[in-house]
Amino acid sequence: MEKMIEELLHAISTNYNPYVVVLFSSLIIIIESIIPILPLAVFISFSMLVFGKFFGFIIAWVSTIIGCIISFYIFRGKINKYFYRNIKDDHLAYRLVDKFNHIKLSNLVLITALPFTPAFAINIASGLSKMSFKKFLVAIAIAKISVVYFWGFIGTSLVDSISDGKTLMIIGILLLVVYFISEYIRKIMGVE
Repeated sequence: MEKMIEELLHAISTNYNPYVVVLFSSLIIIIESIIPILPLAVFISFSMLVFGKFFGFIIAWVSTIIGCIISFYIFRGKINKYFYRNIKDDHLAYRLVDKFNHIKLSNLVLITALPFTPAFAINIASGLSKMSFKKFLVAIAIAKISVVYFWGFIGTSLVDSISDGKTLMIIGILLLVVYFISEYIRKIMGVE
């Protein structure tokens, strides 16, 4: 399996124009930030495996931020006006958006930085709230560093160590720890 992955990466890096591969890698990460059904971890790992841990990280980080900004502005426009006209009776939706109206930057960074927090939900809630774009941009620029590093580490370590049970166990434990931390934070913040 490891040899097959190495051959695939070699074929991609030698047979395709590097600019096209960068563009493709960036585009799929941007799309994932808008359409959350796609596996972000796979795309970040792909970027880091093809371009190396430094350039792959930069490509994935910038692409994720661009996708979050696009998602933010989609919900900041006409959807925002429609939402506020129609949530008068939905107290849960109103409370959630109200929390984002008053959330501290440090709390926004913290919940966004957790890998299991659904980024699209943060983008939507931020876009629908009255949060400033500057606050949103600063928060995601900081938080996405840990998210991209986490998923890149998980993906590249998994590929590098398919036959190494110890590394697989460490990755499994790391995933569980991060998941439980995100669940704890979610309960404290009251975000469903």
